[in-house]
Amino acid sequence: MDERGNRWSELTGGEAGERYAARFAALAESGTDVHGEAHFCAGLLAPGSRVLDAGCGTGRVAIRLAELGHSCTGVDADASMLAQARRRAPEMAWCEADLVEVADLGLEPGFDMAVAAGNVVPLLAPGTEPAVVSALASLLRPGGLLVAGFGLDADHLPLAEATVTLAHYDTWCVGAGLEPLSRHATWDGDAYTGGGYAVSVHRRP
Repeated sequence: MDERGNRWSELTGGEAGERYAARFAALAESGTDVHGEAHFCAGLLAPGSRVLDAGCGTGRVAIRLAELGHSCTGVDADASMLAQARRRAPEMAWCEADLVEVADLGLEPGFDMAVAAGNVVPLLAPGTEPAVVSALASLLRPGGLLVAGFGLDADHLPLAEATVTLAHYDTWCVGAGLEPLSRHATWDGDAYTGGGYAVSVHRRP
């Protein structure tokens, strides 16, 4: 595993899985829709697509997409988060690794989508972001999509300040051979006109 560590592990000490799962379970019980990311992604996919959930955490997005008929693989560096994912869906494929290593895991390329929800990109190890974007792009089929949603200011991040701008992210995507497809302000698909959160969709030509 990459020894540099990521910002998520620095924040949580690698012991956030149970708390994170409990938080979303409580939200779901209160009637809150906790599957916005999965439903947004499903709207971009053909039936039975292959999806890589990059930074899958407790598996919330991947498990819902699997329930909708897609074949999903989850990758995360946090063992405590993956323990929750494996408990909820032991039949699914879960890989423990830093995303900078995702292209070296022996995963079969040709994914229809790679999704990085939940502020994955700003919480990567500093300096690894371009390599992670390139690695994810390399696993997509031609026409495959990279979908990433993340905060652009402290109000939308578990950090004191933003670590990534949209200009940075777009540059990394271009460097990985991806082209912009659409950008949204929310996982409901609202058009992005500025603000502290963005969902970006890029495509491998």
